[in-house]
Amino acid sequence: MKNTLVFIYLLSINFLLSQDYYVYVTAESEDEVSLIKFDGEDAYEKEKIQVGIMKTEIEGPHGITVGPDGKYWYLSLAHGNPFGSLVKYSTESNRPVSKTKLGLFPATMEISPVTGLLYCVNFDLHGDMKPSSVSVVDPDTMTEIKKITTGSMPHGSRISPDGLFQYSVAMMSGELFEVDALSLKVNRVLNLEPMMHNDHSHSSMMMHSSVEPTWVIHHPSDNFVYVAGNASNEIIKIDLKSWKIIKRVKTGKGPYNLDVSKDGKYLIATIKGEGKTGVWRLDDLSFIMNIKNSGSVSHGIAISPDSKYAFISLEGRGGEPGIVDVISLDKLEVVSSVEIGKQAGGIAFWKMED
Repeated sequence: MKNTLVFIYLLSINFLLSQDYYVYVTAESEDEVSLIKFDGEDAYEKEKIQVGIMKTEIEGPHGITVGPDGKYWYLSLAHGNPFGSLVKYSTESNRPVSKTKLGLFPATMEISPVTGLLYCVNFDLHGDMKPSSVSVVDPDTMTEIKKITTGSMPHGSRISPDGLFQYSVAMMSGELFEVDALSLKVNRVLNLEPMMHNDHSHSSMMMHSSVEPTWVIHHPSDNFVYVAGNASNEIIKIDLKSWKIIKRVKTGKGPYNLDVSKDGKYLIATIKGEGKTGVWRLDDLSFIMNIKNSGSVSHGIAISPDSKYAFISLEGRGGEPGIVDVISLDKLEVVSSVEIGKQAGGIAFWKMED
C-alpha cells in the first residue's frame, strides 16, 4: 500500500511539473503553417493551416511572429503582384483577421512591446542589388505607416529586449542596421566586412558582401548583438556601446539563423549547409558542439522562454518533407522530431501551458 501511494504521489508531481510547448512553423513550398505541440516527450502537428489566397500559385509564407499578448500571429507572404503582404491570424481560431500589402519579398519580423508596432524587412530577393527597406506596420489597424530605407536584401528583423531598437542585417551590402523604434529612423549602420573600418556611415555604393549576413540577435540582458555570417562561416559579436566588432568565431558551413536562451547560457545557430545546429556558450562564444539534425538544410530557431528547448525547422531538399526538431538544452540532443510541409522555414514560439 505504501509503495502504491508513493507511486501515485510521484505520478501526480510529474503531472504538475509537465509543460506543453507550442510553436508555429511555415512550409514555404506548400503555402502551409503548422501548429506544433510538444508535451515534453513527443512533438506532433496539432493543426495544419492553409494560407494564401491564390490557389493556383505558391505565395511563399516566409516570416512568422506571435504578438506579445499571444492573441495573434503574423505571417509574411513573400510573393505577390509585385509586392508581398502581411496577414494577421487569430491564435484562437487560426483564421485570418486582416491583411496589408508590404514591399518586395517581405521576410522576417517582430513586434516591439514598447511601441506595439511590427517591423518587417523587405528582402527583395529578385530585385537589383540596391537598398531595400523595413516596413513599419500598426498591427491593430494593419496599416503600413512607414518604409525605412536600409541595405541590400535586409533580413533577420529583431527587436532589442527593451523594445526601443530594431536590428536587421543587409545580406548583399554586408551591413548591420539599428533603427530607433520610436523615431522610426536609422540610428546607426555598421559595415561587417573584414579588413575595413567599422565606424563609417552607410555608403550609397552597393557592394557584394563577402560576409552575407543573414541574421542578428540581441543578448538577453547585455549590450551585445550577434550576427550570422552566412558566406564567411562565422558568428560576429558587436558591442553596442562602442558600435564595433569585438569578436569573430568560425562555424560550420552556412550559419543562417541565431537565437539566444533567456537564461544567458547558450547561443544557438542553424548551420544550414551541414544540416546541423551549433551550440556556443554565450558569455565567451566558446564552441560546445554541433548537433546533427534529423534532416537537411537547417533553417529557423525558436528557444522556449524557460530555456529548456530549442525548436529547429529543417527545409529538406527536393521532395523531402520539412521537419521540426526539438533539442533539449539540458541534454544537447534531439529528443523529438515531426514532419511537416516542404521547405519548413520561419518558426515562432507561441506559448507554454501547464
